[in-house]
Amino acid sequence: MNVEKTIEDYLEAILMIKEKQGYVRSIDVAEHLGVTKPSVTYSTKRLKEKGYLTSDHAGMLVLTDTGMEIADRTYTRHKTLTKFFMQLGVDPDVAREDACKIEHDLSEETFQALCKHAKLELSEL
Repeated sequence: MNVEKTIEDYLEAILMIKEKQGYVRSIDVAEHLGVTKPSVTYSTKRLKEKGYLTSDHAGMLVLTDTGMEIADRTYTRHKTLTKFFMQLGVDPDVAREDACKIEHDLSEETFQALCKHAKLELSEL
């Protein structure tokens, strides 16, 4: 499934916020991503049109099954790459930042080879 980096970033952010506080508002996404509220409004509209996102009765953002699949895949890559870089001795903040930069562009083959080489089990994350 080929999904735009921006879409992956939004879906991943929504998943991370949901895990942290149990609910997701547009303002939470704006703060997390460092973008404006109108940008989030525009992007969430696109995500809803693509079937990745819905809103509940209270107006909170909720990932659909498809949105969750993409968010989970992206977030797993992020955590795995961060852990790998930290094992190499990279500062945790730098490791997280670098993982965010490459999590979208790395092929599945390379990602799996990296996990195998580093002996990282996805279940460890």
